[in-house]
Amino acid sequence: MSDGFGPSWNSGFSMKKATFWAAAWVLFTGAFADAKELRLGIIGCDTSHVPAFTKILNDAGHPKHVPGAKVVGLYKSFSPEIASSAAHQEDYAKEVVDNWGVRIESSVESLLAGVDAVLIETVDGRPHLGYAKAVIAAGKPVFIDKPVAGSLKDAMEIFRLSKEAEVPVFSSSVYRFYQSMKDLCKTDVGKVRSALSVGPATLEPTHPDLFWYAVHPAEALYAVMGQGCESVTRTQTDSCEVVTGVWKDGRVGILHGLRNGPSYHKVTVFGTKTVLEQRAEPHDYSPLVAEIVRFFETGISPVPAEETLELFAFMEAADESKREGGRPVSLAEVVRKHSP
Repeated sequence: MSDGFGPSWNSGFSMKKATFWAAAWVLFTGAFADAKELRLGIIGCDTSHVPAFTKILNDAGHPKHVPGAKVVGLYKSFSPEIASSAAHQEDYAKEVVDNWGVRIESSVESLLAGVDAVLIETVDGRPHLGYAKAVIAAGKPVFIDKPVAGSLKDAMEIFRLSKEAEVPVFSSSVYRFYQSMKDLCKTDVGKVRSALSVGPATLEPTHPDLFWYAVHPAEALYAVMGQGCESVTRTQTDSCEVVTGVWKDGRVGILHGLRNGPSYHKVTVFGTKTVLEQRAEPHDYSPLVAEIVRFFETGISPVPAEETLELFAFMEAADESKREGGRPVSLAEVVRKHSP
């Protein structure tokens, strides 16, 4: 990318190097695939994703079971100052131990010693950088649940460490992998002129506004629009967020975040041939879990690091726009400001 993004995010990446490294990773993890299921460790147990993902992976009788990997270890971690984190962590830990035989580890180090790959699942994004440092230093591929970090600066540092150590990192919302989203993206609407992504946008005071839950509709917006946003303008009320991004080719992407009410989500694409809405679909984690296992097997993230980082710059620029009364804020500006 241009306009200040390339040097910060893409240095050290070349297609030749990435292809070579990915091929080497396939050979490395292929040894595990041939011999046994991949052994997975989870850091954090304060989100429903922990028992949900574990059930899909460990229960061979689950109607949407994803084979190839099994959760074997858990390092308990939660954030006492976040009510939703403290409220459920003991129940989630008990569920995976009692139902799926997952062992509780006393430290991150002991967890890493017995697994092939790691999922960082703390609902609080702030400790993700510290955990990612340990996992990357151990050479283990890592999936980091949303938000990838508690700040843009930390997110950039995680992917910098990943590149430097050549240890793969993947982060994404499940919204990107719903079948309805895949169908939307592959339908010919002509040239995309704009897109509208509607979804939840509840707030958590410890995180930048959109990082906490609006990351879901933001991810869905990027699934349709791809990279290339240059500037963002934000309007906020007590009930909603409206964030308008202008892409370098003139396309417009709009995030409409709902502060309260039903957890509704839908993307509408406005093309030169037609206007198309994403169809309704029951919530389902299995498409994301399948992508996580495939990532662990291949070492290739289905979402480029550059796109994940631009997505978080988009949300950080929205915060900056709010602080400055709704003025347009360039993503290049916030990248320079928050670079480690």
